[in-house]
Amino acid sequence: MALALLKPSCMWVKRVGAKMSLLLRILPHNLPAFIREEILEELFKASADAFGSPVPVLEHLSYDECLRTYALFTREQAEKALQAGCDVLATKRQLYLNAYPLGEKLRKWFVVDSMEEVMELGAILYRAIGVEMQGDLQGDVTVNRCYFSQFYSGPVCDLISALDDGVFSGLSGGGRLSFSERLTEGSECCRAKLQLTEEEN
Repeated sequence: MALALLKPSCMWVKRVGAKMSLLLRILPHNLPAFIREEILEELFKASADAFGSPVPVLEHLSYDECLRTYALFTREQAEKALQAGCDVLATKRQLYLNAYPLGEKLRKWFVVDSMEEVMELGAILYRAIGVEMQGDLQGDVTVNRCYFSQFYSGPVCDLISALDDGVFSGLSGGGRLSFSERLTEGSECCRAKLQLTEEEN
């Protein structure tokens, strides 16, 4: 199932016509509510489609309530899939493929063309869903606080993190994100590496 385009209310980023550095100065520390809501809606669709489940009813819920619903929904779906003995690699692949278009659209809209810009925009996007991350020019990513860590077990986090791989792959034009440490497995932080291809470097 193809993911729908973000709603027209997000199209302002296309009309700005500026380079990423200018757009980052325009963006507030926290994304406007309408953009956060539409990004979360895309993540709901990506996740629900990968697990073959309908998107939960979100009408009349606040953003914080929607975020909590998303955490509970993805935990439930991941646990069901794992308990049923799902093909983990195939499920991760579908999550990755469903999340990639979101990152790709944002990369084009914000004219992202360097590792620095990938990490800057990634930090802004992830802050909107309760994840405090930092990334450097070498592609090293550190997450010191993650909203979802209070809901996910290690195996659930490992499965759902395929969405992170997809989003960052889209943002970077094909790079792949792999985790080496996780908060959900008892580490003091999450650590990951975004590896670009030679062509992207």
